[in-house]
Amino acid sequence: MNTIQTYIQDNKKRFLDELISLLKIPSISADTAYKKDVLNTADFVLESLKKAGCDKVELCETPGYPIIYGEKIIDKNLPTVLVYGHYDVQPADPIELWTSPPFEPVIKNTEIHPEGAIFARGACDDKGQMYMHVKALEYMTSTGNLPCNVKFMIEGEEEVGSESLAWFVPRNKEKLANDVILISDTGMIANDIPSITTGLRGLSYVEVEVTGPNRDLHSGLYGGAVANPINILTKMIASLHDENNHITVPGFYDKVEDLSEAERAEMAKAPFSLENYKKALDINDVYGENGYSTNERNSIRPTLDVNGIWGGYTGEGAKTVIASKAYAKISMRLVPNQDWREITELFKTHFESIAPKSVKVVVKPHHGGQGYVTPIDNIAYKAASKAYEATFNKTPIPQRSGGSIPIVALFEQELKSKTILMGFGLNSDAIHSPDEHFGVWNYLKGIETIPYFYKYFTELSN
Repeated sequence: MNTIQTYIQDNKKRFLDELISLLKIPSISADTAYKKDVLNTADFVLESLKKAGCDKVELCETPGYPIIYGEKIIDKNLPTVLVYGHYDVQPADPIELWTSPPFEPVIKNTEIHPEGAIFARGACDDKGQMYMHVKALEYMTSTGNLPCNVKFMIEGEEEVGSESLAWFVPRNKEKLANDVILISDTGMIANDIPSITTGLRGLSYVEVEVTGPNRDLHSGLYGGAVANPINILTKMIASLHDENNHITVPGFYDKVEDLSEAERAEMAKAPFSLENYKKALDINDVYGENGYSTNERNSIRPTLDVNGIWGGYTGEGAKTVIASKAYAKISMRLVPNQDWREITELFKTHFESIAPKSVKVVVKPHHGGQGYVTPIDNIAYKAASKAYEATFNKTPIPQRSGGSIPIVALFEQELKSKTILMGFGLNSDAIHSPDEHFGVWNYLKGIETIPYFYKYFTELSN
């Protein structure tokens, strides 16, 4: 393994050039206008796995976008690691807030990334992190350092709910059989404070539609006499939190686990500067559920947020109308034990019940997933910890993430496997936002660290 740093330095330019080529393809799964680009990205991943050393690579058709499967089986008696990642990306909107075009990757120096960061949609989520695994495999196969079997399952619908993956996994249990699942779609506390994500929140995502009159109306002739769907919708949304920022949907908290004071005290040991947090976001103060710290609010507590709201006239100038319809997209991040289907139904029932008779309300569920907690006393976690220690010279801190990877719970249910989340991004990398980026140092450090996981997991499995 002592050759890995030399190998990375010798191939650094090529590793970056390949990632930049991948990032140039706008694989936006949420928008059918980019269907060809998504498929082209799948082909790119397939070819990359072949070149990296997989003996078998397949483009697996699904009801939606294809799943790329690859494997390198060296001895069926050795452990098997299944790597999961996704090749689709979020929409780049709002485009005007990017300082460089989202699909024209550039490397820029920043305060946090003085050695440079790659700015592009998907740089950190998840193309950059997924591609670390491809390059780690290349190193292991080309230098004879692959200690166990490896399989890859890279999908193209993670950003829209992984519906086709949920179809694919139960039908391919034998193909996907493994001893551990390895994912890099999370982050770490800081470049000098490595961490391993041990918990993920679940997700319920819905769209609501409020309809008033059968057409847009003149606000002078009808204003004050007919319900305005936009006014009604904003009042309904405002009522979803009380004065303590507690969610008011009946039954919402019934299954929420209250962590002990000892567990909360352990979480509080993770380095965190509230002042730096506010400075990074350019806000005067934080905001959230009373009685909890910032790190608790975004990890161990459930949330309800409006992700988009529209209706009426939003063009230049004035148009005095009462809109016929108003819409909002709403997501709820859930904690373990909260079932996303149950929460979706609770929300639907409540939201429809608080609507006045003057409007009609439709709640349309989009997608969701369960939360997940991984144990820290198994060999996979220990192997990941030793891998970080080997390359960072520090023991990583276990931490729960506020994000969601809904398919992790599915993997455990269907494949009976635990998942290890070895992320190398930072919270400041602006995933899902304009100017998403991924540090060059982080990208290369991931490639360096991943092979050590294989080494230690194989050793601890014997």
